[in-house]
Amino acid sequence: MCPDCEDFARTVVMLGQLALYGDTTDADQDFIEAIGPSLAASLPEPPPGTFPPSYDPNDGPTYPGEGQ
Repeated sequence: MCPDCEDFARTVVMLGQLALYGDTTDADQDFIEAIGPSLAASLPEPPPGTFPPSYDPNDGPTYPGEGQ
């Protein structure tokens, strides 16, 4: 496994676990607001092959409130 693959996978799992925790009835929202952005910022570059070669993260649907 490539050196960053394990870190990427582990961080994605932790983000998923945090999302699940956020859906519980007594979740600590302050904790979620503090940890979520930190985890997201710590994501390394995705391992090669995660996305197709033509993938552009800036190309997608227009969301409500965004320009045409």
